[in-house]
Amino acid sequence: MAGWKSWSWKWLRTGRGELVHAARTTVAAVLSLLIARLFKLPESYWASITAMIVMQSTLGAALTISKQRLAGTALGAVLGAFFATYAGRNVIVFGAGIFLTGVICALLHMGRSAYRYAGITLAIVMLVGHARPPWAIAIHRFFEISLGIAAALMLTVVWPESQPETTGETR
Repeated sequence: MAGWKSWSWKWLRTGRGELVHAARTTVAAVLSLLIARLFKLPESYWASITAMIVMQSTLGAALTISKQRLAGTALGAVLGAFFATYAGRNVIVFGAGIFLTGVICALLHMGRSAYRYAGITLAIVMLVGHARPPWAIAIHRFFEISLGIAAALMLTVVWPESQPETTGETR
């Protein structure tokens, strides 16, 4: 019983930050989902997924990396729609698209985070079966992901994460 009591007090002191983080992440995920649904985006869950990813960073890191994520998403959407429209949706074209995306990101010094998002977006546009044209899919994906980034960044500014007490742990 004594062990339980000391554990529960320790958790209350250190776990409070994790509860607040969970609440902030939940608000960002739900808010972005509701906004995406308000705009009738067809796969609104991408906004929520993106918001949850962005919420895992501090504000400074989130701002920096979100620029890369946004640029990568735009590049992947454009290239994915281009390849799917003009070259087809097969494994060879997909592989060439992923490689070309990496080359473009490297040439433009966009960073690996941009390449990651570009590749993911290209894959979604090219590989997920849709009845809509590739350009429509690309535009929707760009807006869904952009909305998730924007909602998370806005929440991070409005409800900043408090700095953890000095417990020896790093985030």
